[in-house]
Amino acid sequence: MAHKILVVDDDSHIRFIFQSFLTGADYQVVTAESYEAAIPILDEGGLDLLLTDIHMGSKGGLDLLHEVQRRGPGGPYVLLVTGYPNLESVQEALRAGAHDYLVKPVLKENLIRQVKSALAHKAMRDERERIQRRLTAVFNSVRDAIITVDANLRIMEFNQSAERICGFTAQDTGQPLHNEPRHCLGHCREALDRVFKNKNRVEMVRLQCDSSIRAGQMVDVSASPLFDETGQFLGAVMVVRDETRLAALEKNLGERQGFHGIIGRSRKMQEIYALIENLADVDTTVLVTGESGTGKERIADALHGRGVRNRGTLVKVNCSGLSETLLESELFGHVRGAFTGAVKDKVGRFQLADKGTIFLDEIGDVSSRMQTRLLRVLQNKELERVGESRTVQVDVRVVAATNQNLREKIAQGLFREDLYYRLKVVEIHLPALRDRREDIPLLVDHFTKRFNGTFGKSITGVSKNFLKVVMEYPWPGNIRELEHAIEHAFVVCRDGLLDVKDLPPEMTNRQPRGGFADPALAQHRGFLLENPDGEPEEGEREQIIRALEKSGWVKSRAARGLGMSRSTLYRKMQELKINDPTGTHS
Repeated sequence: MAHKILVVDDDSHIRFIFQSFLTGADYQVVTAESYEAAIPILDEGGLDLLLTDIHMGSKGGLDLLHEVQRRGPGGPYVLLVTGYPNLESVQEALRAGAHDYLVKPVLKENLIRQVKSALAHKAMRDERERIQRRLTAVFNSVRDAIITVDANLRIMEFNQSAERICGFTAQDTGQPLHNEPRHCLGHCREALDRVFKNKNRVEMVRLQCDSSIRAGQMVDVSASPLFDETGQFLGAVMVVRDETRLAALEKNLGERQGFHGIIGRSRKMQEIYALIENLADVDTTVLVTGESGTGKERIADALHGRGVRNRGTLVKVNCSGLSETLLESELFGHVRGAFTGAVKDKVGRFQLADKGTIFLDEIGDVSSRMQTRLLRVLQNKELERVGESRTVQVDVRVVAATNQNLREKIAQGLFREDLYYRLKVVEIHLPALRDRREDIPLLVDHFTKRFNGTFGKSITGVSKNFLKVVMEYPWPGNIRELEHAIEHAFVVCRDGLLDVKDLPPEMTNRQPRGGFADPALAQHRGFLLENPDGEPEEGEREQIIRALEKSGWVKSRAARGLGMSRSTLYRKMQELKINDPTGTHS
C-alpha cells in the first residue's frame, strides 16, 4: 500500500508541484493550505509523512511539528520546508524531532530522496516501537516485580507488578534508588549494592518488605548485573517475588523453609522463627548462643529487620577482634586527646546505633572493665565517651552472641553474673548443624544457587553420593564449614553435577561414622540420599533396634528419635528383618 503524505503550504503553486512530484513517485498525497486545515487530516490518522512549510501566517510548520510530538509515538515523520533558512529555527525544528529540512526551491530529485530517507527511518522507528510494545506486554505480564537500574543506580524501567508489589510510580523513573526508599525497608538496595560491588548474581529469600502497599509483605529478591556485548557494566536487573501468601501458609503449617535470610525447615528452626517474630517488636535484650558457624549474626539481622527499629541502623561489633582500649573507643567513642593517637573526636558504635540495634558478637571475650561499662549502658541507657565526663543518652536495642558457656565463665569468675542476666533476658539457642541434618539439603541447594552466580557456572545439583557424605559428616564448623565445602566443590568441579571427588579431602578421607542418614530427610528439589550399593550400612540394624527398645517399640517415637518418617522405619525393619516382639503397629 502506498505511503500517505500530507503536504502543508500556504502557496497553492508549491502544493501543486509537491503533489505532482510525489504522486508520480507512487505516493498517496493530500494537501492543506494552513495549520488549521491540517489538523482534521492529522486527526484522521494513517499519515506516514508530514511535509510542511515553516512560515505560514500565525501558526506554521513548527506548530504542526509540536502538535505531532504532543500526540505521542506512532505519528508521521516530519520534513520542514523553508524559503528563508534560519539557523535558530532549523536547530529548534531538529531538536523538536523533525527528520530534516528542505530549502526552497526544492528540486524533484532532492525531494524524492529526502522523502525516501524519512520513510525508511520511520519504518525502522515503527519496527522498534512494535518490538518495544511486545517486550512491554511480556514485561507487564510477569507477576513478579522487575526493576532495572543503570550504573548510577537510577531507576530505568519497571513493570506493572513493581507498582503493585513495590509501590513505584511513573515519577520514580530516572530517579536514584535511595538507601531508605519511601516504599520499603531497603532490602532491594542492599541486594543491588552487593551486585554492584561483586558483579555477581545475588539472591535473598523471605525478607519482610512492609511496602507502602501492604504491611507484613514477604518477598524473595534476586538481582543480576547487566553487561553490554563488550563486557561493560551497565547496571542491574532486580526481580522481586511476592511470597506473602506462601510464607503465611508455611507459617501456619509450621513448614517454613526459610525466614529473613535464615535457611532451614526443621522443627527446631520453626521454633526459632516463631520466637524471633514474638521478639521482633519487643524492645528487650536478646542473647544468641550456639557453636561457631551456626549463623548467630543472621538472628541479629532478623530481629532488627522484623522489628520496630528496622528504620534505624543495625551496627555490628566483633568484640573478640579488638583490644580492650580499641573496643572501648569503638563502642563508646572518644574525644580528641583522650589518648595517644586520638587526634579528633569519634562517635562510638552505640551512638551510631541510636534508635536502632547493636549486635555484640563474641560477648564472652570482653574484659571485666568493659563488662562493667556495658552493664551501665544496658541498665541506664547512657554512656560516656573516652576522655569525657559528660553523659550521653542512647536508645539502642542490644543483641549479643557467644559460642562460649557463660555460666562456666561466671563460675570461674571471668564473667559478671549481673551482666549475664541483663543480656539473657531472652535467649535464642541455635542448634548445631549435626542436630538438624534435615536442613542440610536446603542449605546445599541455597549455596549451589549462590555460587552459580558467584562463579558464573551452571551446576544443576549434586550426586547422591555427594549428598550422602554431606549428610553424614559431623560438621564441627557448622553452616560456615558447609558453605566453604560447597565453595571448594564449585572451584574444582568440571562437570554439571557436584560429586564426592569435588569435596575437600578432609571430608572424603574420614572413616564413616557407623550410623546412617535417612533418605526421607534428604529429599529436596530432586536430591535423594541412598546407599549406592543397595546394602545396609554397618551398625544400622543395631541402631534401629536400640531406638525401638528405648521407645518401648512405639514406632512413631522411635522414628522421631532416628530422624526419619514412620513409613521409612517400617521399610527399614522389613529390609533388615527386624521383628516386633510386641506385635503392635503403633
